[in-house]
Amino acid sequence: MPTDPLLRALLLLELAPRRVLRAVAAGVATLGSALALAALSAWLITRAWQMPPVLDLSVAVVAVRALGISRGVFRYLERLATHDTALRGTTSARSRLYQRLAAGNPAAAAGLRRGDLLARTGADVDTLGDVVVRALVPIAVAVVLSGAAVGILAVISPGAALILAVSLAVSGIAAPALSARAALMSETDGADARARFSEEAVTALDHAAELRVAGQLDRTVDGAVGAERAAVAATDRAAVPGAFADAATPLAVGASVIGALLIGVNLYSSGTMSPMALGILVLVPLSAFEATSALPAAAVALSRARIASRRILALLDVAAPDPHPGDRELVGPMHVRTTGLRCGWPGGKTTAPIDLDLPPGARVAIVGGSGAGKTTALMTLAGLLPPVSGEIDVDGADLAEVRPDSLRRRIGFFAEDAHLFDTSVLENLRVARGDLQEDEALDVLDSVGLGEWVARLPQGLSTTLAGGARAVSGGQRRRLLLARALLSPADVLLLDEPTEHLDADAGAQLLRDLLEGDGNLVSWQRTVVVVTHQLPQDTSADLVIHVENAESENTLPTP
Repeated sequence: MPTDPLLRALLLLELAPRRVLRAVAAGVATLGSALALAALSAWLITRAWQMPPVLDLSVAVVAVRALGISRGVFRYLERLATHDTALRGTTSARSRLYQRLAAGNPAAAAGLRRGDLLARTGADVDTLGDVVVRALVPIAVAVVLSGAAVGILAVISPGAALILAVSLAVSGIAAPALSARAALMSETDGADARARFSEEAVTALDHAAELRVAGQLDRTVDGAVGAERAAVAATDRAAVPGAFADAATPLAVGASVIGALLIGVNLYSSGTMSPMALGILVLVPLSAFEATSALPAAAVALSRARIASRRILALLDVAAPDPHPGDRELVGPMHVRTTGLRCGWPGGKTTAPIDLDLPPGARVAIVGGSGAGKTTALMTLAGLLPPVSGEIDVDGADLAEVRPDSLRRRIGFFAEDAHLFDTSVLENLRVARGDLQEDEALDVLDSVGLGEWVARLPQGLSTTLAGGARAVSGGQRRRLLLARALLSPADVLLLDEPTEHLDADAGAQLLRDLLEGDGNLVSWQRTVVVVTHQLPQDTSADLVIHVENAESENTLPTP
């Protein structure tokens, strides 16, 4: 296993060598056509100056046309090959990343800010895929073409070949090094700012109405603007080495052409070089630098990909499955008990000890103010966070002894800010159960108060929620998320603020229905634990737990 983060991350792309070689071959053919075209054009121009018979030039004229056409054809084939390889690679990387997040330690995703998780699974994977298009193939093509150009000139003039080799080194090594430094400065200083911008922007877009009511929208938008300005400032600081990198290649081109011209004129004056050779000596370097001109961008792509790789691998390493997972399969009715359970995020506050006895069909409400640790308690019960102290017993076994996949099938945590996807209403419900049929979906939607709303939609369940959560009101969003929870196969439903943003009467009635044990809304065999700020007085909950503000410090290290 390689230790370099970029090499480790590139393995996620599962690049097929034959596809990469095909892309490199197409790139070599593209710039090879340009190099041959320059050499042949130089010969044709100088030979035509001698006014030979037209037939002596006919083959060269046809070859020039063929090379001009073939360059465009090979360029098209190279773009197809490189982008096909890169897109296949990013698809593979995302699939493996999602599989690891789904099967591994759930705290890996739960412990990240929303914008940060979005950046790592989205933009960072795209940056890794850019390595194929912007770095691997261009570097391989540049090495082959630079060697070919120096070889051609070496046949005519070793001195001119040496000048070209040094100039190509400046363009292909020094300029990329400066570009990489500029990219490193920009990415290192701006990565956190961009992550904060993503978080604030997503929050503002998804919860604009609620934030406006709470008077926090301007603060959130200002936070996004400030983060964006910090990212721009980091880019500006990196502009100085970037400017020198941009100037390096034109200077190298000029030095190579002038050096070749001076050597060629001297040899031509002494009678040891033909006019055709002189033309080739001057024009070939111009095409040779076309290959190295892409290397500064390749260096930038590698630098950004290395930073993105560290972020991706950090997520993968934290999400790595427990090497010694429990092997107990949960069967039959679920009975959950906690003893002295203290819950909290690493490095944060912990709750007071919680003792629970949740037999099958139990109805429990957890009530408390914001920041009291209610959601943290639910996530701990679901196995998404490790307990700070105390024990969680599931059907007579410690939580650590249960197979993770079995636990997640039987105990479901449903967050208040769960995502609504930009797809149909039915597909948003199928997130919880893939075999869901339309009749059952309509019944559940009607039970949570969305029957009339669905009936008014232009295409019913097939109506696309354009923009996800932005297509519905806050109350409709909560009802959809509740319907998703009710449709899940979980035996224990851990519901986080399911009635937030509903009007007081509707929210109170829905809480009564959720905590009713007769099975009208939730089957009497399923356990329901509801977190809420306000609980109606006349619910039939078996147990009501009032959680005080988290009290002591959690000194566990942050993963």
